[in-house]
Amino acid sequence: MKIIKYLTIIFLSGLLIACGSNTGQKKNDFSIKTNAIKGDISNNETLKLSIENKKNHKIDSIAYTIEGKRISEHITLKNQKLGKQTIQAIIYFNNEKQTTNTTVTILNNEPPKIYTYKIINEYPHDITSYTQGIEFLNDNLYESTGQYKESKLRHVDYKTGEVLKNIDLADEYFGEGLTILHDKIYQLTWKEGTGFVYDVNSFDKLNSFKYGNSKEGWGLCNNDTTIYKSDGTEKIWLLNPDTLVEESYIQVYTNKGKIIGINEMEWINGTIYANRYQKDGVAIINPKNGAVIGVIDFSPLKKLVTQHAGLDVLNGIAYNSTTKTVFVTGKRWDKLFEVEIIEK
Repeated sequence: MKIIKYLTIIFLSGLLIACGSNTGQKKNDFSIKTNAIKGDISNNETLKLSIENKKNHKIDSIAYTIEGKRISEHITLKNQKLGKQTIQAIIYFNNEKQTTNTTVTILNNEPPKIYTYKIINEYPHDITSYTQGIEFLNDNLYESTGQYKESKLRHVDYKTGEVLKNIDLADEYFGEGLTILHDKIYQLTWKEGTGFVYDVNSFDKLNSFKYGNSKEGWGLCNNDTTIYKSDGTEKIWLLNPDTLVEESYIQVYTNKGKIIGINEMEWINGTIYANRYQKDGVAIINPKNGAVIGVIDFSPLKKLVTQHAGLDVLNGIAYNSTTKTVFVTGKRWDKLFEVEIIEK
């Protein structure tokens, strides 16, 4: 009797599992067709959508969305964000509805402009600083450095290299980028998922915050109303400065594809200047759609600093609103360069 009961339980359990697995396997009768070539389309084109009706159902209506926003079957991409975007269609038919998705990758319609630079001044910089971010406020330079057990937040006299104020991060934190907004310094850590907020004058720690969907902490900048955060991927996250919640993101793309390794950032004249990790260069990014509109090759600068075993890549870019010039340095570089950006 026990054996029969045992077999019955096994049979019923198997039936339930089988039924459960079948319910999620209903095939979709529809799919979305687009004019994107191999999934790619330029933002100067019109995206055309249609439905492949596999079983010739009588369709009553179709509702299309891109990233959750309602669109028509023909959509001009000029004002759309770049990168991989999800297209969804809800098809209503025979008092039923089905949902189907596809993705397209929106590319910029122009290649980036090429810029070069002219060195205006060279200043001393702490050769031991593993620079992760620099930023000016009223001609005062602030710097965040990295490495476990070495990470710091500093106020520096950029003309002499003298450290005017310094605090060390706890040993378990790897410092990353920083930005300054409304007399507060915001500093990221790398893999710890935590950022810190300080009073810009006293360096007193006011608060800490956790990341949302971003993978790691890399770089920060702001435009007075929004904080932009990079995480080492092609995404730049838009944070609410009051709540520090990640509210949306842009994806950094050229006319060819995505650009990853977005690192230290600076807001300059309505655009984002971003170091690319391990590239010794800077991408100039349109913050509205993520397009790379310019690139600057700073690799020759590395040869102008003291060569030593700990020397690492270009990292650190800041705009000084007093001098109206750009400053760049690198990880364990003994020089800070003031430069003028020039279009080729």
